[in-house]
Amino acid sequence: MMCFKQKRGKAFWIKRAIFIPIAIVAGVFVFGSVVMLLWNGILPAVLGVKVITFWQALGILVLSKILFGGFKGGHGYPNAHHGHPWMNKWKDMPTEEREKMRSEWMQRCSHQPKQEE
Repeated sequence: MMCFKQKRGKAFWIKRAIFIPIAIVAGVFVFGSVVMLLWNGILPAVLGVKVITFWQALGILVLSKILFGGFKGGHGYPNAHHGHPWMNKWKDMPTEEREKMRSEWMQRCSHQPKQEE
């Protein structure tokens, strides 16, 4: 669980620096292979088109991303240009309530027993 203002050690960043490029390469390989296998398994028999290579499948994947998805920002939630719904709720929250919520999350993340008021 990701915690508020949690400090990360050097080992965490080294693992992340190794894992992220490997995950990206694996993702490209998997998505390219899936497109190639689906194309070659379905379309030649149904539409009579030619079989494609892995690199052609990657090209189709990039082309479809440009045509249908674009390369705009956003994090997958609706109305990305307006901010995440929790960000809007946080902005509208009174200061006392924010501090209470922040302290509750700090207690959850540090695994300390809840303080009685």
